[in-house]
Amino acid sequence: MNEVIRLLTNHRSFRQYTGQAVEPEKLKTIIEAAQAAPSWVNGQQVSIIAVRSEERKQQLSVLSGNQKHVAEAPVFLVFCMDFHRAKLAAELEDQPFEAAGDVDALLVGAADVGIALSNAVAAAESLGLGIIPIGGVRRHTAEVIELLQLPEYVFPVAGLCIGYPAEELPKKPRLPMEAVYHEEVYNQDQKGLIEAYNKTHRESLKAQGLTERDWSSTIARFYALNPQYGDAGRTLPQQGFTCDNLNKE
Repeated sequence: MNEVIRLLTNHRSFRQYTGQAVEPEKLKTIIEAAQAAPSWVNGQQVSIIAVRSEERKQQLSVLSGNQKHVAEAPVFLVFCMDFHRAKLAAELEDQPFEAAGDVDALLVGAADVGIALSNAVAAAESLGLGIIPIGGVRRHTAEVIELLQLPEYVFPVAGLCIGYPAEELPKKPRLPMEAVYHEEVYNQDQKGLIEAYNKTHRESLKAQGLTERDWSSTIARFYALNPQYGDAGRTLPQQGFTCDNLNKE
């Protein structure tokens, strides 16, 4: 196993950080790694906003569902899907800009953010930093958009806490590969694999002295209590992502 694979398979998410600041050169390296990620048509539909202001981090912490580690991390990055530059390119070339009316723009933007975020995670961990992605920035996107002064066609998708870990954490067990990796066609016989994973999940929690619970119960409860996560349905159109071409042929 080479060092890259060892790094990727040894991932942990950290919620507690020391008071040590993230060095500017390390942050620059992380952003460079994120920028190097592939993107649809080389459109580079991602923007990253670094937040270090204590006041602004505290606001984002509250907006993300009162996640205190957002406020406590030395740096909080907000990854946005960004078609604002594509709109400017259209203006420069005197071309119409209609991509944001197509739901595919949402898939492209979210995919590009995910790839860039993954690069940033790997880069940060390779530099000895701890991270945790934050989907909570989508809870109150209207306020996040206003706080970060995001222009039209820019939308916050995920955040990333970065800092020096103040704790040691065990590696979380993952689903059996057979549940995730499929050959030729999708394997729909998943319940037995989930039940087996529930046992592994419970044993992992027990070893840490935590309350034992099934993975399936955690996931089922989350989606039962969060049938609509955040206000994106309202704010996406406000940012120009109308998806009004959804039913057009």
